[in-house]
Amino acid sequence: MFVVGGESLVDLVPVSNAPDADRQALPGGSPMNCAIAIAKLGNKSGFMCPISQDEYGDMLLKPLAAAGVEVLVKERVAAPTTKAIVSFNEKMQASYVFERGADRAFTRDSLLKALPSTLELFQIGGFCPILAEDAVVWDEVVKSAIGRGATISIDINVREKLVDDEAGYRQRLSRFLDLAHIIKLSEEDHDWLSPGLSIEEHAKELLSRPNSELVVVTLGEGGSIAFSHAGHAKAPIYSPPVFGDTVGAGDSLMAGILTWLYEADVLKAHSLLSLNDEQLEDMLEFGAVVAGINCGRTGCQPPTRSEVEQVMSEL
Repeated sequence: MFVVGGESLVDLVPVSNAPDADRQALPGGSPMNCAIAIAKLGNKSGFMCPISQDEYGDMLLKPLAAAGVEVLVKERVAAPTTKAIVSFNEKMQASYVFERGADRAFTRDSLLKALPSTLELFQIGGFCPILAEDAVVWDEVVKSAIGRGATISIDINVREKLVDDEAGYRQRLSRFLDLAHIIKLSEEDHDWLSPGLSIEEHAKELLSRPNSELVVVTLGEGGSIAFSHAGHAKAPIYSPPVFGDTVGAGDSLMAGILTWLYEADVLKAHSLLSLNDEQLEDMLEFGAVVAGINCGRTGCQPPTRSEVEQVMSEL
């Protein structure tokens, strides 16, 4: 099983470009999106986050069930569903303001109880390092997953507007990065975390961490770039025939990368070390198709494996 831990929420998305436009509620949250994308690509997927008892919680459960994702925290909670108020720029790239809720309604015992006894991968969500009291619990979950044989991935996904204690956040994030074998970040994450370094220098720094074996950086319209200890590669985006928006694009790409690594039999600590230029390029191209199909739709709607295979056959 691939397990993704972290936030689920509802995206409150404007229905038009008017300043006072009404908003539509759509299920979201980067970890939940990724768990759904992983399942739709044909993998056994589990999602670890409390789900609210409110009507938005009912909304979140529907796409999880439709994709076949196992909801690992079984008992629903009284806290309201976390909300993200979404805005788009002229390129339809999303930005967010958050109201936290049910995604934080966990305990150490509830998460450790929810963790499967064996798992292939555990992915750390971007909200996990934000607050000290949450990070302590997630740190224990990650270490328990490692003890159960999991490869660890993290999608950094900096949410600057939620970070009140920058120095503390950076320290907590650093501890998670030290545990991760696979690190994904966006160009925006890079600019916030290491503005004085080039992407190549930052990737080299990340690869020097104790367990890091693969670093992937998304570059928006510029595609994505990957670095291992044995190679590096860059791949362009896949542009769908009709463009929707970029919501969930990075999550879909991450799901594609994890799927490719698993099917290539290298989703294991130490196996990632030897990924060469050609393998990294193939990996990024597969992830780009997954992300690009998602961008042909409104909101996060990751493709099925058959949809990906159809596009791949036409390239």
